[in-house]
Amino acid sequence: MRYYILTLILMLVAQSAYALDIVYPKQNEVTIDSNSTFFVGSADTKVPLKINGQNIDVHKSGGFAYAVDLKVGENQFVIESGDEKQVFKIKRPNPKNILGANKPEILYESAETFVTVKDNVPLRSTPVDGGINRIAHFQSGVPVSVMGEKNGFYKVKLNSTQNAWIAINDVRSIEDISPAKLLHREIIDDVNYYIFKLDFDKKVPYVIEGGYPFVVKFYNIEDKPDNTFTFTFPLKQKLVGYSGKYEGNSFILKIRKFPKISEEKPLKNIKIVVDAGHGGDEVGALGCLRDKEKDINLAIAKNLANELKIRGAKVIMTRTGDDAVELYDRVDIANKNDAMIFISIHGNALPDNFDPNKNSGTSIYYYYPQSKALADCIMKTMDSQLPLADDLVRKGSLAVVRNTNALSVLIEVGYLINPSDNAYLIDKEIQQKAGKAIADGIEEFLKD
Repeated sequence: MRYYILTLILMLVAQSAYALDIVYPKQNEVTIDSNSTFFVGSADTKVPLKINGQNIDVHKSGGFAYAVDLKVGENQFVIESGDEKQVFKIKRPNPKNILGANKPEILYESAETFVTVKDNVPLRSTPVDGGINRIAHFQSGVPVSVMGEKNGFYKVKLNSTQNAWIAINDVRSIEDISPAKLLHREIIDDVNYYIFKLDFDKKVPYVIEGGYPFVVKFYNIEDKPDNTFTFTFPLKQKLVGYSGKYEGNSFILKIRKFPKISEEKPLKNIKIVVDAGHGGDEVGALGCLRDKEKDINLAIAKNLANELKIRGAKVIMTRTGDDAVELYDRVDIANKNDAMIFISIHGNALPDNFDPNKNSGTSIYYYYPQSKALADCIMKTMDSQLPLADDLVRKGSLAVVRNTNALSVLIEVGYLINPSDNAYLIDKEIQQKAGKAIADGIEEFLKD
């Protein structure tokens, strides 16, 4: 019996010592429409790893990543680790000739009126569905004056010098309407917000520019220069959240007042939502050792939440277990709880035409200018306290950071497909330090 157990143990050790595991590509025969891709996985550190005869570095954790070029047609890659061998066949299709991808702009003889048919319709600065070109989000029932179209978008005339774009599928045609009237303005007293109510006789398009002073522009307004009414509020504090929406034909603007900050406990009573990205069936990226992004996100998020609670913050987590939470539900949780700060935790990955070994470190994303200072403070403390590189603070059009009610940032703590970063991300001590560093960054922002 003892001999049998010893033999079994030796067999298991032998198997694990030579376990070549390819995480990406996910299958041995795939089609990838790119001029390059990469292999990510793990292998025995004690034996050479080769791809098509080329020696590949294996991190001490066992993880590796290696970028390869792809020619049009079939590409074969032989991966060898000790006595193990795997063969991958990657087909790169002929480059597509997409006709009509950038059609010329069509201008109408006269303007036509359309109205939004659903909530959260993006008004964009360019006729492109993506990127950082959103300038407003309209509720259902907001009329716009259209003067042309291009690439599936209508060209919206805001005034004589300003145009924008709105997706054709987000609006429907209505009869022409006359300019709206601004009927009444008032300030509503509130402890936590500056609240302004602007009554119109019908909804009009608008753009919240924010800034100092805080500016909102309303278009198609009767008796105003260029049919544009500019609302200005001389904001003298740091901007820490705002919202603007219609209730009937009244536009309600709320600007959060900066809270009183305790020198000893800057986070005391500050409402913060901590969002662990992905969850449930949404696994996220897979690391070199098959660690799941959703699990790493949750571990760091829990450490952050604990740090914040110790310092007196009122913390709400979008998930505390392996739960599926819809993307926009995460934002709703922040808004319904009137949170001032929203932090979303993630791990990074890359598309096929990048090299995982040339991309590493922490990236922090924001969308609206009000959140950039918070992102900068968090990056400063993470860079000083963690062994991960500073991979820059960036503006990015990500759903959870397009929330203006709270200061919203998304933190890509590191790259799961970079072997060195991956080893740090799965280290429990680093996960704990990441939570502390983020909390320190929030404190620095509030004290500044």
